Amino acid sequence: MKKLEINPNAKALIFDLDGTLADTMPVHFWAYKNILVDYGIVFTPELFATLAGVPAVGTIEKLNEQFGTKMNPEEVGHFKEAEYEKIMHKMKPIIPVVDLVKKYHGKMPMAVGTGGYHRLAWKTMEILGLDKYFDILVSSNDVTHPKPHPETFLKCAELMDVEPAICEVFEDADLGIQAAKSGGMMATLVTDYYDVTIGDKI
Repeated sequence: MKKLEINPNAKALIFDLDGTLADTMPVHFWAYKNILVDYGIVFTPELFATLAGVPAVGTIEKLNEQFGTKMNPEEVGHFKEAEYEKIMHKMKPIIPVVDLVKKYHGKMPMAVGTGGYHRLAWKTMEILGLDKYFDILVSSNDVTHPKPHPETFLKCAELMDVEPAICEVFEDADLGIQAAKSGGMMATLVTDYYDVTIGDKI
């Protein structure tokens, strides 16, 4: 596995959270699976993979389109997040990315830009001991347009008081890479640097 390094031109770093800093994908998968069984949807790893980077409300909307269900996206999105919160203590850090955070902490501005809910995102950071490395976290609650729109990352740059062009974004999802590039930032896909598992157990 190749070593994750920053771009030599980067002067500020922005990290996605789920699947980038935190190996939360298996936890999200099981939260969806446990909730959606009540709506007659068999949630598979393959289906989940097609929804990477989409916030909970958007995921429920897409599932309604796909399965002809009439789930209330806000309501079911909150059910899913509540289920996720029950099992989120099982997550693990993604070591190559966390190592970068520790290496550059205090040396250049850093922020987290996530499609998750604000409160749960901070809770994830606390569980993994990452909250001490970041002051800035932009969540789905803080923006009008989620990824692939660049607003999340542009807001991170604004709060760090840096130009978007000198920011390098680390992401695990194509939607996030798209958001970074459309915001005029450098982008690195972290899944090239660790083994991705959704798995049958957590």
